[in-house]
Order: sequence, then structure tokens, then C-alpha cells
Amino acid sequence: MAIQYYDIEFSPIQAGSVFLGTEKGGWIYSGQRPRHEVQCPDYYVMKTALSQNQLQQLLQREGENILLSGERIEKICMRLSEGFEAKDHGLDPGKSWEIRCPSEGEWRYAHEQIQFELTPGKIEVLADSVSNNYRGAMMDGRPRTFTGIGPMAEHRAAIETHPTQEGITALSSAPMDRELRDLTIRLVITPVRESEPICVPHNADLAANIRGEMFWTFVLGILPSFVIPIARGMGSYATDGWANLLFGGLCAGFATGAVWRPRRPTIFFDDIAKSIITGGRD
Repeated sequence: MAIQYYDIEFSPIQAGSVFLGTEKGGWIYSGQRPRHEVQCPDYYVMKTALSQNQLQQLLQREGENILLSGERIEKICMRLSEGFEAKDHGLDPGKSWEIRCPSEGEWRYAHEQIQFELTPGKIEVLADSVSNNYRGAMMDGRPRTFTGIGPMAEHRAAIETHPTQEGITALSSAPMDRELRDLTIRLVITPVRESEPICVPHNADLAANIRGEMFWTFVLGILPSFVIPIARGMGSYATDGWANLLFGGLCAGFATGAVWRPRRPTIFFDDIAKSIITGGRD
């Protein structure tokens, strides 16, 4: 059953999992790896983003065109959370509940279940901090926190909707230190995750990646560089000009790595949870 709170409707989402990221092995996809499973609990989400009327009511600024910033988003979430009583809405009072922007996992999973109403050209702010890739990402649906230093600490991950192509979205980011015209938010009512977080491993198998890169650079670059002149009857050039052929083969091998390499493995929630319980032992 949906929850009505402050004249906002929150639709129920049953617990389930969604996969984020890609398995593609090319370098151009490195920021979208690794593909991993995110398991979400039962929670509630707005099917539509907050309207101007709702923003004005929550911020008590009637008649003003509201532009969102990090400070205003925090104020909205705090106001809604402070007056929220789980038992008044049929929720388990034994759990702690919070109202906030969704994490990417919560957003993607809910969108698969109920199909959000998206506004072209808008940028929906998520609860996650920004990151170069999915290493260290949360696998239980909780928001990802910022662990580095620098100006990106003032940014949040966001879902950007294509201005002309309906339903097309992309993961983006948005600065929170100033008001922006195209920012919008939808909120979730979700249980606070109090257990130890389940995260994507921070480090890949570097040795295996190096071995794989050496193999495919040889097969797709160096080997054809020598085989082609020999097959065309220029075996002497393969001997005399080996340095040029080697350099050209290395360049060709590296170039292929930008767009193609074998698919990388998907990381599953249960595998990481088991690893944590056993302390990394099989």
C-alpha cells in the first residue's frame, strides 16, 4: 500500500536486486565497471519528482520559483524525517527509517519496477557521492560516501534525462554548493542499514589484468604485425624491420584495448557477503 505523507505519495517497492555497471572489458568502459549486484530491502519511492508547489510548501516559500541546492535538499529531507513516525504508516517500528534521495541502486531498481515519470532535460540528485568507477560501491542499496579530498566532495551523483529522447538516462553528477536551474529530486522512505556494509572490492586482480593485457596485445597486435608481411612475401622486412613491426604491433594491440577486451566477471552480493563472514577464506 502506498504511503501518503505531506501530500506526497510514496509507492511501495518490494525487496529485490538490480545489476549496475557493465561487463565490457574495453578501456573506454573502465568508469562503468565492475558490474555488480545491489540488493535492496522493502522501501517506498516517489513515482514523480517533487513539483514546484511541493517544494514551495516544504521550504515555506510560497510563490517563489525554487531552485535546488545541496543545502535546500538537506533541509527538505530533515524536515520530512523529523516528523515521520513509522507506526503511523504501517511500517515496522522496530526499524529506523529515513527519508532522503535514493541511491543509484534504489533508483534503478524502482525504475524497473514501476517506471518513473521522467522530465526531459532534468537532473535528479542521488544520495551517492561521485566516484571514478564502481570500486567500493555499496551492494546493499545504502548511499555511497565520499572518501577522497578535493572539490568533488561538493558534488553528488545524479541521473540525467535526455532532453529530446524519451526515457534515455545517464549517470552524471551535480554540484551541491550552489543553486541550479535543472536540478530536481524524488525521495525514498527506506530503512537505515545498520549492519556492516557489503561493498564491491576496492582492488581488482592486477596481476591477472596485466597477464590478460599482454596476451591480447600479442595476439591482436604484435603477431599480426609480423605475420602479414611474411604472408605477403616480405619475410626479409620482418627480419630487418622488426623494431618498426614490434612498435606498430604494440600500438595496434593497445588501440584494440580501448574498445574490446574479454568480458569482466560480475560481482554477486552473496559472494561478497560470504567472503566477509568467512574472513576471505573459502
